[in-house]
Amino acid sequence: MNVWIAIGLTAVGCYLVKLLGLLVPAGTLERPLVQRLAALLPVALLAALTAQQTFSTGGSLVLDARAAGLAAAALALVLRAPFLVVVGVAVVVTAGVRALGW
Repeated sequence: MNVWIAIGLTAVGCYLVKLLGLLVPAGTLERPLVQRLAALLPVALLAALTAQQTFSTGGSLVLDARAAGLAAAALALVLRAPFLVVVGVAVVVTAGVRALGW
């Protein structure tokens, strides 16, 4: 039953945050600083999630095949490869490094 309480509280919290966003005055949203932060925030959150998923296991810092796959994906992005190629390169490098036993 505790899970359902958590789900209900989360749903109510999400609704309240959305309602709070609707109550922000339009003048505030038109400020250049707010617009810049709104544009950069998703990128920062995605980068933090990627780093956390790549370099941690069970609360400890690790360097394994996932880091090699991420490095290969970053290199493919620098070379301006299409998105599916970037994902494919990351998968192949990660699988290859794991197959080698690292």
